Amino acid sequence: MAFGYIRQFLASEAFKNTGREIRDVGPRLVKFVCFVQVTKTHLLTVALCYGPSMLPTIGLAGNNLCLAERISTRFDRIGVGDIVMVRSPEAPRKTVAKRLIATEGQSVTYVVDPKNGDRSETIVVPKGHVWVEGDNIYASRDSRNFGPVPYGLVEGRIFWRIWPPKDFGSLEQSKGKDMDS
Repeated sequence: MAFGYIRQFLASEAFKNTGREIRDVGPRLVKFVCFVQVTKTHLLTVALCYGPSMLPTIGLAGNNLCLAERISTRFDRIGVGDIVMVRSPEAPRKTVAKRLIATEGQSVTYVVDPKNGDRSETIVVPKGHVWVEGDNIYASRDSRNFGPVPYGLVEGRIFWRIWPPKDFGSLEQSKGKDMDS
């Protein structure tokens, strides 16, 4: 009895029309998915930023959505003061947002442990590396903890906040600290 219903459905016009629609829509859907993947991987992506390390530039709550472009990193067009997405050297599955403080060949003077004193050290960023820090030095794991980051781990430049709506706008004006090194 059940096979009769299945056979009748497969012979129906509705099933044939569904097959035609899938055949017509399928290639467009595949093209759209490919377009989204290429855009996300090579051009532009949405980043969810949370945690205390970039306070006050990026808020503490987990509802900060930002746009990050990936073209600048491919053509070495990121600069000191930019907020960048970096693959964490400590936890490779994690991507963090930090401020670019220095590029290769530049010297950086930083406070080693800001919570427990003001002892500072100076380092010259080695070739092929960058120095990144969070804006909130008291609550950030950054180059002060894990050293210079290989340039290949820099995944994009965060340039625009899209959520929350009250903070909508460019992050360019929020260069934060004095970037003279």
